[in-house]
Amino acid sequence: MRTEPLHVAPPNPKTRRRVTRAALGAAVAVALGASGIYIANANAAETVVAGRLQAEAFAAQSGAQTENTGDQDGGKNVGWLANGDWLRYDSVSIGSTVTARIASDSAAGGSVELRLGSQTGTLLATIPVARTGGWQKFVTTTATVKAPAGKQKLFAVMKSKQGGDFVNINWFTLGATATTTPPATAPATKPPTTAPTTAPTASTPPANTGAGWVVMDQAKWQAQVAEFNAMKMKPVTGNPVRVAEFNASCKVSHALADDPIVLPGLPGGSHMHSFLGNKSTDAFTTTDTLLKNTGSSCKPDEDHSSYWIPSLYENGEKIEPHGVTVYYGSRLPDPSKTMPLPQGFRMVVGDAKRQVATPKGANGQFWCAGAGGEIGRSADGNWPVCAKTAELTFHLTFPDCWDGVHLDSPDHKSHTGGADSSGKCSGKFPVAIPSIAFVIGYPTSGSSAGFKLSSGNASSMHGDAFLAWDDAALGHRVKDCLVQKAKCDSYGNF
Repeated sequence: MRTEPLHVAPPNPKTRRRVTRAALGAAVAVALGASGIYIANANAAETVVAGRLQAEAFAAQSGAQTENTGDQDGGKNVGWLANGDWLRYDSVSIGSTVTARIASDSAAGGSVELRLGSQTGTLLATIPVARTGGWQKFVTTTATVKAPAGKQKLFAVMKSKQGGDFVNINWFTLGATATTTPPATAPATKPPTTAPTTAPTASTPPANTGAGWVVMDQAKWQAQVAEFNAMKMKPVTGNPVRVAEFNASCKVSHALADDPIVLPGLPGGSHMHSFLGNKSTDAFTTTDTLLKNTGSSCKPDEDHSSYWIPSLYENGEKIEPHGVTVYYGSRLPDPSKTMPLPQGFRMVVGDAKRQVATPKGANGQFWCAGAGGEIGRSADGNWPVCAKTAELTFHLTFPDCWDGVHLDSPDHKSHTGGADSSGKCSGKFPVAIPSIAFVIGYPTSGSSAGFKLSSGNASSMHGDAFLAWDDAALGHRVKDCLVQKAKCDSYGNF
């Protein structure tokens, strides 16, 4: 499975392709009014069609990555697929025809082989791949097959004469409704009028146990939910601002070229990260180590989580943030159904591989906070130059809906998502969770020389969160501050 680059490599065909596709991601980022703050993970809603198997619904994979798609159906597609890469789908029913929605900008092209049982199993169909006019110019290809009855394990195996990636896949249809293990349903109890009492009762997606998916211990989750349900809401006093929010106030603890979410167990395998929160965080960090080693650079003390961002450099010198506020809030119109996050929950926002220009006005850019604001741009146009009374700032926002099943996913994003068109968590992501946001302030105004991130350009800014709060402390804050829609401080006070 491809991981974050250890350095910024010189241009090559794959790099050029990523630049082209990253521009699409920029097009769907959502600006929050005229505040200069941007959401880095806004995804287009996916059209749900009966009988369609979304390519990103794989049980296991090799060499694949998901990305927001420009196809008419929205959602995500699977890309960065090269010769020998494969996708596995479990418990699917296959009819007499299969179709694939594919895109390619590769002159060499290739094919997608659909095989039963294994990467070298019975060949059902060969779907040819030719240049379609762009990595987001999708076409539908149909093949006739003869497959056994009943549920099958299906492999999509990539074949190409070239070494680089050659195809994007948005979805398949298999001539029958694609099915997996029946979804689990959270137990239901009668809710009160003021707060949720249990995990959502809507059907949640089935557990995916393929490579990279981390399935939550449902017994532990239900115990956490039971504790949350038993909590009484603190009466609102002092006429607080009616914004669903509390926070952790953090400073940088240490810096390491480690990433326990993307590259676990590989010390020095990543670009340099600046770590906030739990002081023990390194490549070998787990939920247990976070809960055991509770020393933190964040307040309150009950937050044992770890947060990290790529390190920033100015004229070759590392510039650490003077402070980072980690906000836990809700962007949903009705935050009253918000649930606490489970222990060991992990997620990433942003894209370390996104290396594109960020001129003034582009989404997802650094900006200037303070009097005077931005007074110019760096020589390359990608960084703001701030007034001496202002400072370089960035705002990262994570999703606020969860699938209710997985603590992590292969791309560290696919187990979370945004609200539906009505502003509710539904479908694949039925559980409302606190929307985490990092507001990062750097003690510099910048200059025409600009900056560099350890991950490369400004466009590669990203953030990671590995959650390990004390259950009671987190639960009370969610119930008192988010469910009641009242602005609280780091200690849960109005």
